[in-house]
Amino acid sequence: MSTARFTEVQTVAIPVRDQDAALAFYTGPLGLEVRFDAELQPGFRWVDVGAPGATTSLALVRAGDGLPVGVDTGVRLASPDAAGARDALAHAGADVGELLLWESAPPMFEFRDPDGNVLYVTESPAG
Repeated sequence: MSTARFTEVQTVAIPVRDQDAALAFYTGPLGLEVRFDAELQPGFRWVDVGAPGATTSLALVRAGDGLPVGVDTGVRLASPDAAGARDALAHAGADVGELLLWESAPPMFEFRDPDGNVLYVTESPAG
């Protein structure tokens, strides 16, 4: 039996109500860059954003009946300064959680995008 071979996780989809509003949040306070933004067919727009230099991207896909907003995405973003990232997001009006400072793990926190989707930030020296 043969095994599929994968080399990386390329894109993770996040459901959003308004792609333009989501794009403003993800490229504004989060500082991600637009990788792709096009209407692939009438009424179907694909928007990809990612951290500068990273290979993985986030697809901001339009929510629908089978794809609701307000989900725990499980997405972990890396930052060289979790406390600074938390402060910047809070200052921008994002709904941010407590900065967790555990002895056995790097500093981290959770936040919600404008659609209530939960993402996480973990401090990483590589950022």
